[in-house]
Amino acid sequence: MILVTGGTGLVGSHLLFDLLSKGNKVRALKRKNSNTGLVRTTFSFYAENADKLFDTIEWFDGDILDPFSLEDALEGIEDVYHCAALVSFKKEDGKNMLDINVEGTRNIVNACLDANIRKFCMVSSVAALGSPEEGENTVSEKTPWSPEEKRSGYSNSKFKSELEVWRGIEEGLNAVIVNPSIIIGPGQWDKGSSLLFKTVAKGLKYYTKGISGYVDVRDVSRSMIELMESDIANERFVLNSENCSYEFILKTIAKYLGIEGPTKFANEKLTEIAWRLAYLKRIFLFKSSGFTKETARASHNIKYYSNQKIKEALNFEFIPIEKSIEDTLKHYPK
Repeated sequence: MILVTGGTGLVGSHLLFDLLSKGNKVRALKRKNSNTGLVRTTFSFYAENADKLFDTIEWFDGDILDPFSLEDALEGIEDVYHCAALVSFKKEDGKNMLDINVEGTRNIVNACLDANIRKFCMVSSVAALGSPEEGENTVSEKTPWSPEEKRSGYSNSKFKSELEVWRGIEEGLNAVIVNPSIIIGPGQWDKGSSLLFKTVAKGLKYYTKGISGYVDVRDVSRSMIELMESDIANERFVLNSENCSYEFILKTIAKYLGIEGPTKFANEKLTEIAWRLAYLKRIFLFKSSGFTKETARASHNIKYYSNQKIKEALNFEFIPIEKSIEDTLKHYPK
């Protein structure tokens, strides 16, 4: 029996599908008011018997911030996939992110130690890794995270949540950590990385020349399962298919939407103005935007991520990002 936290999110919903398709018995932790619609929708993308497969999930009402509910959720569980996390780049979500990402991870790690589970897998992020030293341009699992660097609240929370897993490993937890780059896949189109598709579909005119890593959500799920089924333990792995410019990503999305892509270059000065306007719009018109100071500045960063370790450990081949975008848009609502 396997327990999955965060099963109602993008990674979690794909992971549930893959685990159940392999014949596993799966219990999924969710809050009482959580919407499981994304899971059912995700299943319908990939299987004709989606409803039948969905009905085999054992849903368990609980909360990673409630240690007592975790004790009950772990009864009879052998393996745990910890996908639950809050992803936000809004300053006001800082405390909530620390609660969910750090305290929540601390609680599930402690509960897993008490329950003596077989193996634990945590979904972290490349945001928990450091920046390359001078003279280097590629980030790997060994790139140290420095508190002296200017970091987003999300980055800080993921770094600290990883520390909880490493602490658990010191106390006897058998665990692996995955650090995905920006995840591409069909999901909730108005949040997270899926918001990229909606933004382009609405007629985005501007692009920046920043570079980052991207990975297909199906590869994230598959690599997690393969790591859990292997003898590999107490290590972390960067999950990254390709390093792409934002210009390439945005224009490729537009290409498969059949619309004109962004044609105007936005320099740093322009994006500084844009995030401030987005902030004022949110304050005075109560219209939320995913474009914040942190995302604006990140759009100019140039970072390359190495996938060498996971490729060598599992002989793993990633789905090309253009293929990921094409496949994702097959499910975009017309």
